[in-house]
Amino acid sequence: MSGLLSVRVTPNASSNRVKIEEMPDGSIQYRVYVTATPEEGKANAAVLKLLAKNLGLPKSALVIVRGELSQNKIIKILK
Repeated sequence: MSGLLSVRVTPNASSNRVKIEEMPDGSIQYRVYVTATPEEGKANAAVLKLLAKNLGLPKSALVIVRGELSQNKIIKILK
C-alpha cells in the first residue's frame, strides 16, 4: 500500500477519531480529530499515530509531505 492521503485535522477535539468523507469530485478526504494541542508538533504526531493505527500500518510508514503547520495536510504512505 502506497500513495497520498488528503487529511483535514482538528486539534483540541473532545476525542481522537478518524472520519472518512467522499468529496463532491469523488476523492476521499480523511478528517482526523485529535485531543492534542497544535504546539511543538504534538498534534502532528497524534495524527500520524492515529492514522497508522486506523490503517493497520506502523507509524514509520506515514510522513507529512505538505501542510506541517496547516489543518490541511498531505500524508504519504511509504509502505
